[in-house]
Amino acid sequence: MSRIVIVTGTDTGVGKTIATAALAVHLGQPLVIKPAQTGIAPGNGEERDVDVVARLSGSPVEQFVELVDPLAPDTAARLREVTIPTVADHATAVRHLLTDHATVVVEGAGGLLVRLDTDGGTLLDLATNLAKREPVSVYVVTRAGLGTLNHTELTVRALRHAGIEPAGLVIGSWPADPDQAEALNRTELPRVTGVPVAAVLPENAGSLDPEEFRAQAPTWFC
Repeated sequence: MSRIVIVTGTDTGVGKTIATAALAVHLGQPLVIKPAQTGIAPGNGEERDVDVVARLSGSPVEQFVELVDPLAPDTAARLREVTIPTVADHATAVRHLLTDHATVVVEGAGGLLVRLDTDGGTLLDLATNLAKREPVSVYVVTRAGLGTLNHTELTVRALRHAGIEPAGLVIGSWPADPDQAEALNRTELPRVTGVPVAAVLPENAGSLDPEEFRAQAPTWFC
């Protein structure tokens, strides 16, 4: 049976792309897609998220939309007066890819309610659209430090309100020397959300050599 795995974050910069790469290794190198990538301008030397995932995990990757400005996809598209696909279009594209891939991993942009199109469609809308016909698992990547409990619980509540039970939490960057809040949050996150911690990624995991990343990634999952 085919399945879709969606990776979202409580915010931008929480380690979602590295978590996506680790999850791809854990799942046996499925196809990983990015519906919308922003902040990539010709010649700026920036590595696309899908390129990071491909390099670290060895998974095949695909990207649907690329926008120059480092903004939310809908804002970046409006700024440049660019027409981008709707969330319904993204859902159709993902379903088409399932014909050739048993598992498709979808990495969102920023948080769950960041708009992926100029009609107001979000990653949550994409998840609920896809869940009408296919099994969908959503992983929430979160920070370790102060403030993460509120951000994570808000994200989990939004998913549940839409009828989707999160599959697990992923702590995107675990410090070598955690402070009091970080140490407590590792147990507080599942307590306040009711969602298990599925993986804990060490800080700077994305700096590992790809071979070492692939060797270590399975050990980060609980």
